[in-house]
Amino acid sequence: MSERNALLAIHLGALLFGLSGIFGKLAATTPNMIAGGRAFFAVIALALAALLWRSRNAVRPSLRQMALLALGGLLLGTHWVTFFEAVKVSGVAIATLGFASFPAFTVLLEGLLFRERTRPGEFAMVGVVCVGLILVTPEFSLDSGATVGLLWAVLSGFLFALLSLLNRASTRGLDPVKAALYQNITVLLCFLPLAWPSLPSVRPVDWLWLAMLGIFCTGLAHSLFVASLRVLKARTTAVIFALEPVYGILFAWWLFSEQPTLRMLAGGLLIVSAIFVSARMARGS
Repeated sequence: MSERNALLAIHLGALLFGLSGIFGKLAATTPNMIAGGRAFFAVIALALAALLWRSRNAVRPSLRQMALLALGGLLLGTHWVTFFEAVKVSGVAIATLGFASFPAFTVLLEGLLFRERTRPGEFAMVGVVCVGLILVTPEFSLDSGATVGLLWAVLSGFLFALLSLLNRASTRGLDPVKAALYQNITVLLCFLPLAWPSLPSVRPVDWLWLAMLGIFCTGLAHSLFVASLRVLKARTTAVIFALEPVYGILFAWWLFSEQPTLRMLAGGLLIVSAIFVSARMARGS
């Protein structure tokens, strides 16, 4: 894959990740059912991707790594449930921007868990993200759907940050696509019992949205991400993935008439800018 194709692939991957909230909103079912259904189709897609993109240097996971991958799958499924709960409660825009706080959590947790020095610029990024989150929600009240949805979304970002750091510690040497496959199998096994009561009420069109989530927003997006990392630096991909909330907000505006307020746009601009600048700083270090 050339560098140009890798850039196209990572932009498409970011776009697909940004569409997760859209398909989750379109699926008129419970967050548990969305997580279980997404995992079902993702397992199929990732299994095919694992056959197509075999890594010659990958090693067989140890028992410790399998246990950590299972824990990662539990974190992934819980991250999905909290994110889609945020989408149902407050809409795609607020949910996407709240989830976009995960790099701030990653910076703080990385310094705490890996004993890595956090630079002043990274602390500044965390502060800017916090200000952005304050602007995103119109009022802070547990009676407000926007506030409750934002809290669910921020929790989703925190769980994703934990998942990212766990993957950093547990997947070294493993085929990334197979690691994602193992985690999605765990999600499927854990959330199938929770999703089972909702199965009779799932409409055929909802299965379509769940398939789109699993095949495109999970299987294809993750495969594009992995393929592009073989050519691009991880820090370059991080800059591009800062556009994920932008894609989500634009599609929500277009499809659901979720027109963001000026205050929400200002908060979103702060969050995305903080992520972008932080990634550029890391790239230059």
